[in-house]
Amino acid sequence: MPEVNDKIAVAIDRLNSQLPLLARQRALPPGLVAAHRAILRTLAEEGRALTNDELATLVGADGVAMAIERLGGDDLSVLNADKTAVVGAYPMTVEETVHHLTVNDCAVNAICALDAVAVGPMYDAEVTIESRCQVTGEPIRVHQDGHRILSAEPSADVRVGVRWQQPGACAAHSMCLEMVFLKDGYAARRWMEEGEGEKTEFTLDEAVAFGAAFFVPLVK
Repeated sequence: MPEVNDKIAVAIDRLNSQLPLLARQRALPPGLVAAHRAILRTLAEEGRALTNDELATLVGADGVAMAIERLGGDDLSVLNADKTAVVGAYPMTVEETVHHLTVNDCAVNAICALDAVAVGPMYDAEVTIESRCQVTGEPIRVHQDGHRILSAEPSADVRVGVRWQQPGACAAHSMCLEMVFLKDGYAARRWMEEGEGEKTEFTLDEAVAFGAAFFVPLVK
């Protein structure tokens, strides 16, 4: 399991201050905790969102609208445009993104690059990630088994970059867009130097440790 070093510990604290998913989940009533975990599990195991009928089996037919409103309002789940159904829950979504995952032989999308490397540790699953470099646009492919990176293309030096910012009402459509893959150290240096904002770049192993520490507690 990759080590959580001082840089990662600082990043975990910072992300928890901006998007406190675990604190929000712990504040939910038990039925909604079960619903949130079922949404995550269905995305990982079947590559799809939990339907409202399935949600009703967990919270009751009369509780579906309330559950959707609470999970979406707390930004624990990503909702469709008219806010009547769940389409994702950090770190996965059925909305189109540049981060495509194959998990359990099912296709699903990650919301950001950090999210992409967190899915394997969450479910001790084998995951293939297909994305692109934010700087060059070149394809990136990462093969992961749980916490272990098995291979990365175009090189083992693939990085993850985070440009820090406060999220909007939905982090998936705001701050997560600034958590990206970078093809190597050279691309990472270009990304760090270009544009505004405070940024941090991570090796793949560091990103796995960061993502696992942030997301695994949601399913334990």
